[in-house]
Amino acid sequence: MLSFNEVTLVIVSYKSKKKILEFLKKISINYRIIIIENSDDKTIKDEIKKSYKNVEILFTNNIGYGCSANYARTKIKTDYFFLMNPDLEGIDSNIIENFLFYAKKLNNKFSCIGPRYKNIGSKTLKQSDSKNEIGYVNAISGAAMFFNTKKFDFIGGFDGNIFLYFEETDYCKRGEKLKLYSYQLNSIKINHNVGTAVEYTSEREKNDIQKLCNWHFIWSKYYFYKKHYGILISILIFFPIILRSIIKIIIYKLTKNLNNEEKYKNRLDGLLTSICGKKSYKRI
Repeated sequence: MLSFNEVTLVIVSYKSKKKILEFLKKISINYRIIIIENSDDKTIKDEIKKSYKNVEILFTNNIGYGCSANYARTKIKTDYFFLMNPDLEGIDSNIIENFLFYAKKLNNKFSCIGPRYKNIGSKTLKQSDSKNEIGYVNAISGAAMFFNTKKFDFIGGFDGNIFLYFEETDYCKRGEKLKLYSYQLNSIKINHNVGTAVEYTSEREKNDIQKLCNWHFIWSKYYFYKKHYGILISILIFFPIILRSIIKIIIYKLTKNLNNEEKYKNRLDGLLTSICGKKSYKRI
């Protein structure tokens, strides 16, 4: 298979040891695989060393999804790389070969290529419909993104200011401005088991991570809109969210619903932090 020498696989993880080990069983040992682990769980390294000499694990200080991909890029020597979440099902050597085939068919004039998903909604195609093998879309889900390495560099990689969420949307938007479009392969269908990758040690940890995700989602969403559409339009779009959040905080405070009050306080804090131009600083 040509893809062994042309494609590097990249998996970004945060406490996803079980998912990664299951994933590796279905991938040929001839591929070079880079795992970026954002937690301090060093046991994953010991587990993988026993069976997989083709896998390199790099640990970071929880730098986020896009920055992890950028870091992995510095270790890549192949013409292409395939960025994936560990909670995907259905990726195998044939699918990787198909991505490589279409990348070359497009003459490498693309920002990234992604699959369709069996269990979640697919992107709306801008050109072509679901009956065609391929069509271009506004953005590809970050769960599975196939890149030409040189084009990834040309676009500038992922925005390092974004810790989580909208990093793929921002990347595809910048690519589109350079006339490098994002494509969805309708002939390739896989499962993305959203939210199942992290192995929680307690219910408290699970709740803390969910709060963190909600905070970063709204931070990143405003950051994305401000970056691409300007401050005025962004404020007009997000002002109703601020108003609704304040009203709900007051209602839940009066009704002593502490969980929902905290939820909307967290949401409002993330949004106001982004509006004020502060960094996406929040971590576990």
